Amino acid sequence: MSTTEYRKSSTAIDQLTPEQFAVTQESATEPPFRNEFWNNHDDGIYVDIVSGEPLFSSTDKFDSGSGWPSFTRPIEKAHVVEKSDRTLWMKRTEVRSANGDSHLGHLFDDGPVADGGMRYCINSAALRFIPVDDLESQGYGDYRSLFTTKEA
Repeated sequence: MSTTEYRKSSTAIDQLTPEQFAVTQESATEPPFRNEFWNNHDDGIYVDIVSGEPLFSSTDKFDSGSGWPSFTRPIEKAHVVEKSDRTLWMKRTEVRSANGDSHLGHLFDDGPVADGGMRYCINSAALRFIPVDDLESQGYGDYRSLFTTKEA
């Protein structure tokens, strides 16, 4: 979709809250059910708070009951990187933004089967939400088509 390049910048990192810094730069995890987007039902996209690269769409968001925003797939697979994570004495798959290298959360195989069975369990602190009505003004107009519905 978009050909814009997204990069991590020291200015963006300097503007992070302590929690956003801990999550994105130190791979921390925010508390479940006490984060900004776990229960957000508005239409729009979620972008990396550090680089601005588009990551997830509300059209792929679902209530996993985990207390964190959960998605069935990224907007563009190239914008996320999956890495093996062996912390906490178990094997998990960490999800990071491709260009910003921000820690986003983890990927699990317990998502909705009808949508591929994957659950991207993401920290709100790693995300910035762009409401559908602000996509163009925020430079994400290419993603407006995700919210276009066919009229009868």
